[in-house]
Amino acid sequence: MTVKQFQAESKRLLDLMVNSIYTHKEIFLRELISNASDAIDKIYYKALTDESIDFIKDNYYIKLQIDKENRLLTISDTGIGMTKEEMEENLGVIAKSGSFAFKSEHEIKDGFDIIGQFGVGFYSSFMVSDIVTVISKAFGSEEAYKWESKGAEGYTIEACTKETVGTDIILKIKESSDDENYDEYLEEYRIKSIIKKYSDFIRYPIKMDITKTKPREGTETEFEEYKEEEIVNSQVPIWKKNKSELTQEDYENFYAEKHYGFDKPIKYIHISAEGTISYKAILFIPENMPYDFYTKDYEKGLELYSNGVLIMSKCGDLLPDYFSFVKGMVDSEDLSLNISREMLQQDRQLKLIAKNIKTKIKNELEELLKNNRDGYEKFYQSFGRQLKYGIYSDFGANKEVLEDLLMFYSSQEKKLTTLSEYVSRMPEDQKYIYYGAGESIERIEKLPQTEVVTDKGYEILYFTDDVDEFAIRMLRTYKEKEFKSISSGDLGIDEDDKNQSSQVNEQEHQELFEEITNILAGKVKIVRASKRLKNHPVCLANDGDLSIEMEKILRAMPNHENIKADKILEININHRVFQSLKEASQSDKEKLRLYTELLYNQALLIEGLSVQDPVEFSNNICKIMV
Repeated sequence: MTVKQFQAESKRLLDLMVNSIYTHKEIFLRELISNASDAIDKIYYKALTDESIDFIKDNYYIKLQIDKENRLLTISDTGIGMTKEEMEENLGVIAKSGSFAFKSEHEIKDGFDIIGQFGVGFYSSFMVSDIVTVISKAFGSEEAYKWESKGAEGYTIEACTKETVGTDIILKIKESSDDENYDEYLEEYRIKSIIKKYSDFIRYPIKMDITKTKPREGTETEFEEYKEEEIVNSQVPIWKKNKSELTQEDYENFYAEKHYGFDKPIKYIHISAEGTISYKAILFIPENMPYDFYTKDYEKGLELYSNGVLIMSKCGDLLPDYFSFVKGMVDSEDLSLNISREMLQQDRQLKLIAKNIKTKIKNELEELLKNNRDGYEKFYQSFGRQLKYGIYSDFGANKEVLEDLLMFYSSQEKKLTTLSEYVSRMPEDQKYIYYGAGESIERIEKLPQTEVVTDKGYEILYFTDDVDEFAIRMLRTYKEKEFKSISSGDLGIDEDDKNQSSQVNEQEHQELFEEITNILAGKVKIVRASKRLKNHPVCLANDGDLSIEMEKILRAMPNHENIKADKILEININHRVFQSLKEASQSDKEKLRLYTELLYNQALLIEGLSVQDPVEFSNNICKIMV
């Protein structure tokens, strides 16, 4: 029999496909099942336009058979079949798509789903097969033909017998090697799992003979195996059903079946979009953070389908990083697919879907915040940090999307509050949104810097996440109100308290402050009288863009050990400690140095910073005790 050669271009493409185009070899089964579904679609379409054809859906299916002994995997369909000429044209020229030609010839509009339109999927079978045999009988023909190939060396076509219309693709599975396990494609459980993963929602039944066991007749302890034909795909995906048909339990079952998480979702979003681009999506907002969410192993993204066929398990381009916790899937017939069906072209349709999904998620979170406060706060405890990272990243480019979703603990409300709620409660004379940063709510509440702000009746937001202050620096303002740290060198509070202003007379003590500044040279930028302290003797304020809390966070990172914030040591001149400083300055300079070092180290400890020399600090305390 004459072996016919593939075209030169086809040879090169076949070699490229077998060796590099497909990342996962299991994809071959998805491609062959999609082609089988196309073949049945073509008969269905002909029945719509030809009254002599009676399309009875129960007669159309896809069947898989495994012959482990002879290493054969057969994929059969009851579709339209191929003539000899169609075999020559569609299988002899790689990237020649029979589906695309059928669609063009019959002027089928884009609304009619024919999956395989590029014409390379069939050849993925050579990734796992030494020999590929195709036996097909075309609809309306009395003759059947067999196409066979061992790969790039060419193919043969000859007449054969086949009783029914349709196509059988018979794969001679390769022998396993040290590098590749091809035996898995002859295992029932593996084939079934690949079908469930990629082709679960093909609209026609996919049948397999499944091995089962039953008690041997006449015994209760002995069992025997038998085969039973089963339909192994779901056929109708949940997202193609009307929302009115579905219950919350249906969505929760889908969430569990797809292994999106072990929890129950706080909220689900069912989208059916028609218009410039049509797509369907089901999205879930989880209740709990995945254990690996902040590790390099976590991969964001939504499952992406084209007409019910899985294209990508994780399409990261559909979600912005700040919504990476969202789980779910998208199915669209409008997406342009590249040669492998694995990678999506970065085209306008994909970007439009991603933009719509981003807006939908934001709107649903705002709705959750408005109508289910407890549910939103539960979500925020798990994923609030990710929203803050979203504002910090890209230099604040996403702040308009996320700012209304942020929440912080309030000194006034004693619970989480939004920025909008904070601003709505601000007194008329309050210029800034005040915040304090620290390791915990309890630590911030005890900070001396809170005194003057709370005395004015102003609310303080407590920042306890390491990203909080970095995010706020990118946000800068909210509803035209600037953010101000309670540790800022200038709090922007008017000194309308005459008693307070009369007590603070920096000029009178300027010489002493300069002396203390010299003692702490290199440790603080300046020492000055405090306008914020009432009951505490000392505190640190920061000067410049880098705060003390930011210094602590950055210094904990590799290669940032030498980062320092510009610090200001503020002393309460109305505290008894200051009187001791004045007396020491006049009579005992060594005691002044001792007191100064102690006050500075106390201020460091209040801020949660480490004392540079703990032994010296301990000895200094002992000196004042004896």
